[in-house]
Amino acid sequence: MRGRGARPVADRAVGAAPVGRVPPTRPGTAPHPGAWWLWALSLGTAATRTTNPLLLALLLTVSAYVVATCRPSTPTAHSYTAFVKLALAVLLIRLAFAVLLGSPIPGTHVIATLPEVPLPHWAQGIRLGGTITAEGLLFALYDGLKLATLLICVGAANALANPARLLKSLPGALYEMGVAVVVALTFAPNLITDVQRLRAARRLRGRPDQGIRGLLHVGLPVLEGALERSVSLAAAMDARGYGRTVDVPAPVRRTTAALTLGGLLGVCAGTYGLLTAEGGGYGLPVLLAGLAAALAGLRLGGRRSPRTRYRPDRWDLRAWLITGSGAAAAVLMVLASSYDPEALHPGVVPLVAPALPLWPAAAVLLGLLPAFLAPASKEQPS
Repeated sequence: MRGRGARPVADRAVGAAPVGRVPPTRPGTAPHPGAWWLWALSLGTAATRTTNPLLLALLLTVSAYVVATCRPSTPTAHSYTAFVKLALAVLLIRLAFAVLLGSPIPGTHVIATLPEVPLPHWAQGIRLGGTITAEGLLFALYDGLKLATLLICVGAANALANPARLLKSLPGALYEMGVAVVVALTFAPNLITDVQRLRAARRLRGRPDQGIRGLLHVGLPVLEGALERSVSLAAAMDARGYGRTVDVPAPVRRTTAALTLGGLLGVCAGTYGLLTAEGGGYGLPVLLAGLAAALAGLRLGGRRSPRTRYRPDRWDLRAWLITGSGAAAAVLMVLASSYDPEALHPGVVPLVAPALPLWPAAAVLLGLLPAFLAPASKEQPS
């Protein structure tokens, strides 16, 4: 029997937070997901600046060690293995193209000679079959290994960063694109999770889960299920009012559009200036001005989408150190490619063994810092 003046049970709930206050971030949680993406993209940038197989192998080792040390206990964290297999397939395809279509690199060390298919005159420069040289295969191996390393770095970001937490950190001006972002970020992890689930179910039923037959029986349900789960999550967010906007004065809307569009154009023009020799004088100032204008536009655009965050992710010192370790590796690799390009791009004509440059290797090792800053957490899937 409820006494006089008694409070409802919900009001006496243990640990109830005061209305209007956001609970602080739980201690011991994983770092900010944006820090993991910036770290992984920085390692990928470092991989694009070299074809040295020793440096690329060192980048692969760094990313694998950090993933093994810092990967959370979530279903999507097991996508790293799938990206490794995808990178291996890309490498093998690149080598197969070099064998079947030839290589632009001339060589004197002949490995084999395949029957060459004659092609019409309009297909000059392309051949099918012919001589396979060690120089051409080595060039294809270096080129394919660079692309494989870039894919594995993206896989590391997918394994370490929770896409749902990353979505909560988007700027307010990008909330209207939240539905598309959810589908894009959750499709690959859901795809890999469905593959593992369906293969385990087929093995329990005694049915084949490998080969062409297993792929045909698993492929379509996996694609359908992953897309359906991503779209269902987006629909649930839309039903809960995600991305709703409020009325903003017309001058503010026009200013936001002008700043965002002008900032993006400035970023493109500044990037072009940095990549070309003619634009070295104006590239950096235009890039910085474009970034400032774009950030100001995103800040103003956030006023259209007011919302609250439950347990927001804080960009703390640990996130800065994780981002800084990857950015330092990328910057030092870019500088090394300018000052000593031969060490980062070993030649294949004549055949020489690649050497490991010391200070670029030390720059890559800076990417190991997150392994000591962010040990694996027991984060539950959200």
